[in-house]
Amino acid sequence: MTSTPMLEWEEAGVPRRARWQSAAGLPPPRRVMIVDDSLDADTAWRLACEGTALLWRGDYHNARQLRQAIARRIERGGKRKRDRTRPGEDTSRAAFDRYRLAQSQRARILGMLLIPVEAGYRVPLRRAPDVAPACEAAFGEGEDDFVMSLSELLGLLGAHQWQLKGVPVQALGASIHPHYGVFSPVRGEYLDLVAEAPLPSEALAFDIGTGTGVLAAILARRGVRRVVATDMDPRALVCARDNLQRLGLAERVEVVAADLFPPGRAPLLVCNPPWLPARPTSPLEQAVYDPDSRMLKGFLDGVREHLSPGGEAWLILSDLAEHLGLRSRETLLAMFDAAGLTVAGRLDTRPVHGRASDRDDPLHAARAAEMTSLWRLVPRD
Repeated sequence: MTSTPMLEWEEAGVPRRARWQSAAGLPPPRRVMIVDDSLDADTAWRLACEGTALLWRGDYHNARQLRQAIARRIERGGKRKRDRTRPGEDTSRAAFDRYRLAQSQRARILGMLLIPVEAGYRVPLRRAPDVAPACEAAFGEGEDDFVMSLSELLGLLGAHQWQLKGVPVQALGASIHPHYGVFSPVRGEYLDLVAEAPLPSEALAFDIGTGTGVLAAILARRGVRRVVATDMDPRALVCARDNLQRLGLAERVEVVAADLFPPGRAPLLVCNPPWLPARPTSPLEQAVYDPDSRMLKGFLDGVREHLSPGGEAWLILSDLAEHLGLRSRETLLAMFDAAGLTVAGRLDTRPVHGRASDRDDPLHAARAAEMTSLWRLVPRD
């Protein structure tokens, strides 16, 4: 069994320890310094860069301001590096690699500002918010003290607000409520593709890797009489069931735990795998990054075994990986061919999110050229 990671430090000459909480699975910092409102931003930034964790004992709102100040220093350093890049020196793949490295370094540095949380999810700091509802939704009952990064706590609080308020989905005419750790369907263009593609059958569909359950809900609202939605993440299974219950679709959509396909065949197979073949660094990134295209290949390789005669497999995939030099169009088509599939049709759409038009984004060129497609695949004769 894996032992519970513990954070250890010394405070007022007394050795202390508490459970270390990290959704990303990061190990507890080795060096910990007790700090408060007297710590200035330059010193905090230097210590964090050197790998010293800062366990906060001051005012909660001051901790948030300090984090913002550290973030500004990180951004200034990143901008200086980008400004030194000579014209013509950059490539899409190199830009992506630098972007990922910069994001990782930023997360590591900001993650060095730590917040104590007592049993019952109480933050023992001045002006601290009530974090208990968000923590209970994410972790269950809080029976012991722990320490986590302020960045992760803020992410958890933000995710709880998404869960409470929901994300409006135009294709549904309703909202989806993502749970903590489950990717939010904020990019509506790929949902519109599923809402518009001609259905090969209204009898049965398999939604592979359902996440929040949004695609299963769209299919059911379109008239598919029975949908089986699968996922292997326990959080996603709970989230999908909650959303389908909210939408009044629980009787028509069965949510099951499975690595890709459920048993049997269906005339419609739908999958929206992670779009980029790279290694995720946190559980939430698993919805974006798919190491060695594992889920994509697994879906394609299972289509012939699980597709009913005359049916279609719908693959929803962005070509961002192609513009970043991570996977070529030829490689994707070769995957179709190796799985014994051919393209019956394709629906395309352009992204409408803000990053596509943000020229300051390090990946602007690739994002501006991005196309999202619904590939209609059928077995090759």
